[in-house]
Amino acid sequence: MSDNTELNADRLVNPTRRKLLLGSAGAVGLAGFLGGIGVLPGKSWAAGTAAGVTGSPLLGFKGIAASTEDKVVLAEGYRADVLISWGDPLHPDAPAFDPNGGNSAADQEKQFGDNNDGMSFFPLDENRGVMAINNEYVNEQYLFAHGGSKATSLEDVRKSQAAHGVSVVEVRRVGNSPRWEKVIDSRYNRRITAATPMTFSGPAAGNALLKTEADPSGTKVLGTFGNCANGKTPWGTYLTCEENFDTYFGTKQAGFVTTADQKRYTLKPDEPERNWPDFDPRFDVAKNPNEFNRFGWIVEIDPMDPSSTPIKRTALGRFKHENAAVTVAKDGRLVVYMGDDERGEFIYKYVSDGNVDTANPANNRSLLDEGTLYVAQFNADANGTPLKGTGKWLALRFGENGLTPENGFQDAAQVLIFARKAAAKAGATRMDRPEWIAVNPHDGRAYCTLTNNSKRGGEGMPLNAANPRPDNIYGQIIRWDEGGDATATDFRWDMYALCGNPIAHPQGVNRGTPNITAENTFNSPDGLGFDRDGRLWILTDGKYTNKDDYQGQGNNQMLVGDPKSGEIRRFLVGPKSCELTGVAFTPDYRTLFVNIQHPGEEGDSHFPNNSPRPRSSVLMITREDGGIIGA
Repeated sequence: MSDNTELNADRLVNPTRRKLLLGSAGAVGLAGFLGGIGVLPGKSWAAGTAAGVTGSPLLGFKGIAASTEDKVVLAEGYRADVLISWGDPLHPDAPAFDPNGGNSAADQEKQFGDNNDGMSFFPLDENRGVMAINNEYVNEQYLFAHGGSKATSLEDVRKSQAAHGVSVVEVRRVGNSPRWEKVIDSRYNRRITAATPMTFSGPAAGNALLKTEADPSGTKVLGTFGNCANGKTPWGTYLTCEENFDTYFGTKQAGFVTTADQKRYTLKPDEPERNWPDFDPRFDVAKNPNEFNRFGWIVEIDPMDPSSTPIKRTALGRFKHENAAVTVAKDGRLVVYMGDDERGEFIYKYVSDGNVDTANPANNRSLLDEGTLYVAQFNADANGTPLKGTGKWLALRFGENGLTPENGFQDAAQVLIFARKAAAKAGATRMDRPEWIAVNPHDGRAYCTLTNNSKRGGEGMPLNAANPRPDNIYGQIIRWDEGGDATATDFRWDMYALCGNPIAHPQGVNRGTPNITAENTFNSPDGLGFDRDGRLWILTDGKYTNKDDYQGQGNNQMLVGDPKSGEIRRFLVGPKSCELTGVAFTPDYRTLFVNIQHPGEEGDSHFPNNSPRPRSSVLMITREDGGIIGA
């Protein structure tokens, strides 16, 4: 690799150059990079995409312009209503939201949580359903009555903990319309917080690294937090994913030194983002070092049984889980694709040993305990074609791929507890922040958002075929094809979209692939989901300055892509300083739910309804004619 990353970046889009060394990927031909690149066999970019010509029969709406307004802007013919917002009561005896921050921790335990993220809809019948909705974190300046950015008491910490986790709420159809409303007196409604009792299952349950003074068995744990995105099992349970758990732990003990394994999960004990350790010793890593190991897992929740205990499924590995894309392979085994959202981390796949039992849902619970965790290795195309190649899934089994006592792994539990270290040892490819993964229901291809990576091209993180840009400020969407068999260990991959901004960069590496135009330009793809017709719904969580590199991109947004033609259209733009996240449809596909997270994090929003304190909310999107969303 050349030391001159600026020169390398220029060569990516210079048609007079034929080869470029991308890290260890070797010589990769990049001629014609922006003129219509090749993809997987039988597929190619739509002829008119680069010129902004639209015509996909899959996208049944007109794309909209970017917006910087403090409101939701939607495609023509659609409407948006707020279903539920942070602080709304979930029970008849719950107090109303106090716009001055006066609600107590006990109040918050009965109210909808903050900063809603991934979610799933579970139908009860045609007119009733249960929604499980993640509450990832809190905006302290709005949560606390004192308006400060840090907790000042144990009560503040308890309120923050109560606003995290998952909110489960029943909804019902309004008349015969596609609109829905929350049911306050439902037996299904509950909050799962940072203090809810849970259990461990799978190979790491009971391991010494999970044992604490409060839980000497290593099988019981309190709570979940940092709940980013989600998954939904074929037997009707909800998977919530613990992401940035490191930001909740710290210590003020003088001379405390983090271990190599704690550093691998970016623990910074002297500067936790939330100062829970100041008032709750459970989060003091000097006093309770193993508590840190008890987070970073995928948690299974049964939304239909309010008395059920959530289970942390250790077979799926410990890392900063973004979401869990669940599919059933041709042979009936369960497959879960997962991303680890941090710069230079990996993409994983879990394959169960047993098959899904559609007739007896209770027989499926062990599928998330007994199976193999894999990690992805992306290789360049043998013929030098840019933005495509081959790959392998590397098994993270104790005793294989270097995962031995000689290399620091004493048993299968340690492989899973320190999955990042295991993945690196096995030879996985370091990616540009793997976020959501979604599986196309029509051909089984998996798509993953790689949101950005400001460290790509720096020391220890060289360019590679799947992550080809230094200082990657825009991100990309990569996809892979396992030949119709989700359990396969080999795959082919290509780039669905290399995001960019033709307005700020008409030429060069940051222009993006041909399906990125001045009309749909966006940065930092994050949320991702398919509907039943195969539309790819893309949500962003990026820069919203609307200037310099980001001019013309406006607030964060929701777009829709056609997987075959590559065309992408902007469908929705959120209010100021928000993230668009979470995708859930009702079974009739007449209603789309999407989340507005952290509106006004810069102090510039009054969403929704001119609120004095902006409130994260679940939006309900419907067509004015009551038709199918996106059609």
